[in-house]
Amino acid sequence: MNPVWTQPFLSETILSLLDSRYVKFTASVPFARFPQLKEIIENRKRWRTIDREWSYFETKWKPKSWNTTYRFIFTRRKNKKQYKGPLQLHLFERRDYQFDYKVIVTNKIESTKSVVLFHNGRGSQEAIFGDAKTDAALDIIPTKRLAGNQIFTLCSMMAHNLSRELQMLASPTVPRALPKRPSSWAFERLDTLRHRIIQRAGRLTKPQGELTLTMSANQTVRQDLLHFLNVVKKAA
Repeated sequence: MNPVWTQPFLSETILSLLDSRYVKFTASVPFARFPQLKEIIENRKRWRTIDREWSYFETKWKPKSWNTTYRFIFTRRKNKKQYKGPLQLHLFERRDYQFDYKVIVTNKIESTKSVVLFHNGRGSQEAIFGDAKTDAALDIIPTKRLAGNQIFTLCSMMAHNLSRELQMLASPTVPRALPKRPSSWAFERLDTLRHRIIQRAGRLTKPQGELTLTMSANQTVRQDLLHFLNVVKKAA
């Protein structure tokens, strides 16, 4: 397993538990909780290059309150410095850069570039929660009672998971894992599927006693509906 933890959950207890269970992890280290990190960065003279944008150095370190030493990777990202004064459109104007710093703690033994790419790929995982909140109302507390909120949350999770399960059945997977560990499927948002397939004008009629849904002619919608129906039949 290769989870990614961010600042609110970072503690030696959790890292030690993951390490003892042979779980590979990376976690962002908050500067506010460990002011020693700022001093380490300021005293650093040599940074190794990852690419034109990123550079790094790493060390075995532990905060004073911890008992275990871990691999800490210090990264900096080069950004163009924003000028707030009058813009001088000179042909050979000097460009200044500033750096954004980030520290990662990990027990992974891969190269630094692989660890940084893996850690930065957590945005793909966070997008899942973002879609669930936006498209399945998972961030809403609709009632003042526990049971009502539990039922609403379970329904939201089921709607979100059902849309993903159907797409996983209907789409091929990526043939190999990528460095940033994105999803193995190219998912469309539930809101997109809802507008394209579900929220369409139609009429339920009973010609010759058979219940029939009649919709306006749309070849794309027809292909999508038949595709998902065929996939569900094969999986049943």
